[in-house]
Amino acid sequence: MVTDVSAKSAADANPHEFARAIALRQLDTRARSRWELEQKLKRKNVPEDVMSAVLDRLTDVGLIDDRAYAHLYVRSKIASKKMARMALRFELRKRGVAEVHILDALNQITDDSEVEMARMLVAKKLTTLDNVSRDVKYRRLSGLLGRKGYSLAIIRHVLADLN
Repeated sequence: MVTDVSAKSAADANPHEFARAIALRQLDTRARSRWELEQKLKRKNVPEDVMSAVLDRLTDVGLIDDRAYAHLYVRSKIASKKMARMALRFELRKRGVAEVHILDALNQITDDSEVEMARMLVAKKLTTLDNVSRDVKYRRLSGLLGRKGYSLAIIRHVLADLN
């Protein structure tokens, strides 16, 4: 394990190499947006000019690509959590992805596929709601869909089948 003293001396000796190592270590665990890497480097007190140079270089060689990151993030969250467009847009904005990349990534979700994902969530949750009243089911299911970012129109459409 690197101590604070040795990390500081490494940063002082070659700040570009220090910043590059941090960024590559972050990218090794999962894909990240450029903004996320900037935040990590700022927390490590990397100088602004060094940070910019390192991130520009990683972008040039294709290790940082916010467009690809947005597409990957959307596919992953649809598959694992069945998140709706609104929630995905919020999460990508929070990660510093440009709006143009967000919209491009969200174009892979059609209205029909979003309704189908909501139906799948409802069907899965219904198995745990056998012994509750219709009103409680409706409230719990609408809360679930709302937390996943589904619009009120989709929630009403999907839950209309409960009646």
